[in-house]
Amino acid sequence: MAKITDQVSKLAQPILADLGFELYDVEYVKEGKAWFLRVYIDKPEEGGISLDDCVLASEHLSQAIDQEGDDFIKGTYYLEVSSPGAERPLKTEEQVNQAIGEWVYASFYQAIDGEKDIQGRLLANEEDHYIIEKKVKTRRQEVSVPKDKVSLLRLAIEF
Repeated sequence: MAKITDQVSKLAQPILADLGFELYDVEYVKEGKAWFLRVYIDKPEEGGISLDDCVLASEHLSQAIDQEGDDFIKGTYYLEVSSPGAERPLKTEEQVNQAIGEWVYASFYQAIDGEKDIQGRLLANEEDHYIIEKKVKTRRQEVSVPKDKVSLLRLAIEF
């Protein structure tokens, strides 16, 4: 049986496309005693997602999930539809490729060259590593970061 997130993604993509949105990510997580189905949507070419967009998408998704029946998602859960935010995690190769040229934050499972994280401009997404240009005082330095050492890669706001 397919994972709930995969099932919801497959169901949600055409619905969201019809509404003019993109599916960014789906999470199905337990917090305390409650389950949450979180659907993150985007429309980057139009300046991002509004609250009204989230409400519209939520209504359509809720109706579609309900029509699938009780076997689609067993048990009680809360549906949340939102924007992935300005500092969104980059989870897929496509998301990483779209972020090339953007300011990013990467944290590591273990320190690399004495650092547990790095911020800088994502220059390239190679097969097994990212190339990030970081600021070192008044200079810029390119760093090759192995993908298997990165615990989190997300967009960041440059200051």
